[in-house]
Amino acid sequence: MTESYPQSYYAGSRHETAPFAPLDGDTQADVAIIGGGFTGVATALELAERGVSVVLVEANRIGWGATGRNGGQITGSLSGDAAMLREFSKVLGPEAAERFVWDLRWRGHDIIRARVARYGIDCDLKDGHLHAAWKASHLPELEAMHRLACTRGMEDQVTLLRGEEVQQAVGCDLYVGGLLNRRNMHVHSLNLCLGEAEAARSLGARLHEGTRALDIEEGDSPVVITDRGRIRAGRVLLAGNAYHRLAGRRLAGLLFPATLGVVATDPLPEALARQVIPMDIGVYDTRFVLDYYRLTADRRLLFGGGTNYTGRDLGDVAGQLRPAIERTFPALRGIGIPLAWQGTAGITLNRIPQLGTLSNRIFYAQGYSGHGIATTHIVGEIMAQALTGRSRDFEVFSKAHQWRLPVGRRMGNLMLALGMWYFQKREAWR
Repeated sequence: MTESYPQSYYAGSRHETAPFAPLDGDTQADVAIIGGGFTGVATALELAERGVSVVLVEANRIGWGATGRNGGQITGSLSGDAAMLREFSKVLGPEAAERFVWDLRWRGHDIIRARVARYGIDCDLKDGHLHAAWKASHLPELEAMHRLACTRGMEDQVTLLRGEEVQQAVGCDLYVGGLLNRRNMHVHSLNLCLGEAEAARSLGARLHEGTRALDIEEGDSPVVITDRGRIRAGRVLLAGNAYHRLAGRRLAGLLFPATLGVVATDPLPEALARQVIPMDIGVYDTRFVLDYYRLTADRRLLFGGGTNYTGRDLGDVAGQLRPAIERTFPALRGIGIPLAWQGTAGITLNRIPQLGTLSNRIFYAQGYSGHGIATTHIVGEIMAQALTGRSRDFEVFSKAHQWRLPVGRRMGNLMLALGMWYFQKREAWR
């Protein structure tokens, strides 16, 4: 049964599109994609631009999963950068791996900017982000990133803030410093995805909502079996991230769902909005389990945090996040929170996205560990290359060692949650 969008800010303010009708009977394509979030849609658009015939199926709605439920921040942060450097160096060598990882930080930004301009996608794309230091011991990491960015030619785009300077960017006194980055962005993520889906459709890609993939018949010409018909394809991409259950045994123990909660307040008066976030930028802090927030186009505070690594539902999302909002911005005490929702992110143990194959014709891409908007667009480009020929970048990712827990998803989530609890307790001391 197809589920409608959750009652989120994104769903309530999304642009109306012509329907992406369910699949109607059997069809064929060069590539079949399972999953209508950023990974699937970005890959479909990349393939359509190359003249490749594509059929994409989504069980619910385009952007229904984490794509349409996140914080909307597009940043150059890579939570698995140390692991990436270690693993990618084995293939590329240390110097080339450093250049490759640095490129990964910003490549998604460039893809998104170019795509929004090329197809005229209206998605409230704005520049600016602050990585806010929760305590003094977190400052050296931001200082190191500032130095690295400057050596890489970004000295005009990054500024290190200290003490009260932070309040020029965000109107609260919680932070001891921060790294202001004008290259990072924030966006209405569902409208971005819907705009890309429209662009893919305009180039001939066939996208079908309300079509659930049930199984894949492997072979020289794989067949995706859905509840609406069959798709015979030259190659297949699994792009469901934490939401799909296909190839369960072969992908078991690699990816674990984490539940994220996000709210949107009542619209703020203009003066109060300028007081809360004077620079109208995205913000997140330096804790391992962090808060993240920004203003929407209609001046709501969109605030997320308290990710639940057990994979279970959060319950009263607004009730759980209100104390964090009011601690951050006392002026918002008692503010109305009419919109609250939750979604599921895919977490990998080493924080490296997982790109690989189940056979020479069945590919998968998953595991963005909370940094999905920019990363999925990079992955879409890489997977389009891999699905139509050889891709050095795909080989680099596919050869990275991925830790696999030899337990079920529920037990794996409990182990992950225990690790997150440790970090939360350690960071409680300011």
